[in-house]
Formats: sequence, C-alpha cells, structure tokens
Amino acid sequence: MTSTELSSILSGPRQSLAPDWFRELQAKAWEEFEAEPSPTRNNELWRFSSVKNLALDDYVVPPVFSGDPSALTRLREFPNPAGRIIFANEALVTAGLLDPALERAGVIFTTLSEALEKHSDRLQEHFMTQPARLGSAKFAALHKSVVQAGIFLWVPRGVEIRDPFEVFHLVQGDWSAIFPHTLIIAEDNSHVTLVEHFISANPEDRGLACGVNDLVLKPGSKLSYVSIQEWSKSFVSVQVNSTVAGRDSAALNLAMNFGGKYSRLESISRMVDRGARSDMLAISVARDDQEFDQRTLQDHQKPDTTSDLLYKNALHDRSRTIFSGLIKVEPGAHRTDAYQKVRNLLLSDDAEANSMPGLEILADDVRCTHGATSGQVEPEELFYLKSRGIDDLAAKRLIARGFLNEVVDRLPEEHLSEYLHQQIEARL
Repeated sequence: MTSTELSSILSGPRQSLAPDWFRELQAKAWEEFEAEPSPTRNNELWRFSSVKNLALDDYVVPPVFSGDPSALTRLREFPNPAGRIIFANEALVTAGLLDPALERAGVIFTTLSEALEKHSDRLQEHFMTQPARLGSAKFAALHKSVVQAGIFLWVPRGVEIRDPFEVFHLVQGDWSAIFPHTLIIAEDNSHVTLVEHFISANPEDRGLACGVNDLVLKPGSKLSYVSIQEWSKSFVSVQVNSTVAGRDSAALNLAMNFGGKYSRLESISRMVDRGARSDMLAISVARDDQEFDQRTLQDHQKPDTTSDLLYKNALHDRSRTIFSGLIKVEPGAHRTDAYQKVRNLLLSDDAEANSMPGLEILADDVRCTHGATSGQVEPEELFYLKSRGIDDLAAKRLIARGFLNEVVDRLPEEHLSEYLHQQIEARL
C-alpha cells in the first residue's frame, strides 16, 4: 500500500468504540486543533526553533507493521521488567504484567483502549486535564483528537515495585505518524518506575511522533519515568510531558534523546502541595544537522516544594540545541527550593547551543538558582587521552560519556542506572 492510499492524519478524529465522554473530548479537541495557529518564530515560545519542520500535510496513518518487532526490542529490553507492552505502528503486539504478585496487589498495566473500556472513570479524571502552556497547544489538541495507542499504569496505595515497567513504540513506513500516550497514576505512598522506548524500524523513513504523558503522583508517592528516543534521522517529534506532584511526593523524569531530525520536548512539572519534589533530567546526543528543542516549566504552586533540573547536551557536527526554561514560584509558595542547570558540550566548531533560563518569583523566602554553560572539550583532556594512543574520535566519545554520566547517576535505582549506562554506551 502506498502513502497516497493511506489516510491522512488531517482527515479528522478516528472512529473508535470509546465511551461518549472520550469521543466528545476528541471532537472538541479537533476543533481546537483547527483553530490554533501554526507555530512561527515570531512567537517567543518558538524562538530559535526550525518551525519549517512542523508541516503536517504529508503524514499518514501507518500501515500494518511488517517483520519481527522482537528484532528491534530484544537488545533494548530491561532484563526483568515488572511488565511489558509493545506497539508496532500503533497496533498492539504484546501486553501484560510479568509478575503475578502485582496482579494480586491490584496493579493495572494495560493499553489505553482497554483502560477506556474497563477503567473509564480513572481516565476521565486525569486524561490530559493539564494545559500545554509551552507552545505546543496545537499539537496537544491534535494528539487528543486522534490518539488510539497508549498505556495506562495504576499503582494502588502503598504498593512499591522495584523493577521498572517497559513500553516500546515501534514505527515503520515512510511518512507514518503515531500518537503515543502514557498515563501513570501513583496512589498514596506507592513507588513505581516506567521506561519507554521510541524506535524507528528503518533509518531512512520520514515520520512524525506527537506524544503526551500524564504523570500523576498522589501524596507520598514516588514515580520515575525514563524515555529513550531513537527515531530515524528524518523523523520529527513533539513530546508534551505533564507531571502533577502531590503532597510529599517525588517525581523524576529523565529524557534520553538520540535520534530524529527535529525533536521538540516540552516538560511541565507542577508541585501542587507541600513537600512535593520534582527532578527534571535530560541528556541529548546530537549529530549531523539534528535539532533538539527543549522547553521546561518548574511550577511551584504551594510552600515547601523542591525542583531540580539538569539538562546536558553533547553536540557534534552542525547540530543545534535550544533550551528555554522557567522556574515559576506562585504567590504564597514560600520556602521554595528550585535549581535549573543546562550544560552544553560542543564537540564541533559548527555546533550551536541556545540557552534561555529564567525565573519568575512571586513569593518571599525562596532559594532559586539557574544557569547555563556552553564549552568545547578542554585541549588538555584531549591531549591526555590521545597521548595514550586513543584516536581523536574515540577520545571525544570518552569525554562525552563522562559528561553525560552525571545525569544518569542521579537515578535512585542502581540497577536501572547500570542498564541506562549500557544503553548510552551502545549509542555513543
């Protein structure tokens, strides 16, 4: 089947057997998508962005995936996950809990379509209830109007799960577009981790991913979310992450970016009650003419909350990164403790890093710091390695690996950190 025979993503909401409230939500979202203007660089929220990459006219609903999905997942799988779900061109390949004890404990780990059928009330309360405030409202509305493939993870009160859950989104076919959704609800005093992979089957395929995450942390819960993005070199992605952290909860969000032509990551963390904490982490390895466009908001809405952002980018060749981040302390959010640090390692004279950290403080008695640095490899470091017989390229890879390790080492789970170090090593 050729791309001209496949349905355009601009043909409107897809038919589904979802509950009435969800179909009404999708119809309204389509109206919002059509009403929202396309991004322009005149908009401060799209400053420096290569918005020419965001034309949507040629993208289509993906065809049936051909081949063996396990050939793509096998080397990337976590050794002993709590559960695994695999999508290939938005069609379900496999899904399930791998530990029977979790099912007895009441854990729900399932697809979005099944959750709409069996857990509709929980979804209705939390599905995309937070606005996309960092520029991608048009893409969030498109996602909401056509989304079909996604996962729902619900962890009951007091349940602590050591091993991570794992989700794969595989894409195949030129001009294919997917709309992955992740909704995680961690109930009071629970503890859970999820690792999500985004993978192109063919390195030459053009494609689009327009994804949304809803991470909901109830009082005292701990949630770690890790994404590993490996799209093809001609892929465009827009990812909107939303974290809502309740009283005394701790959220950790780590984005690992390796692929794509243009990747836009918007991440908002809302600390909505006392004692909430959010760690926002990212590493990006950019090559050729790749562009990573990162926009963040650390929104402190109540007193005694903490956030810590650390983004690191390693740039080769003619690649570009953009970072625009804001720490916002709302009125009355006293004793906020917030940090924001962005570091760019320029491994080429032609690489470009644009960083725009910011503060908006509307409360007293706070401690907020931010900073951004960009620099090349120190000549002494390079000389030290090359004098020991290491060639120039290998020396730069070693330096880049050490530069990025600091981010992964922030994860509290040692076995997960070791796994992610292996994933970075394979891609450097």
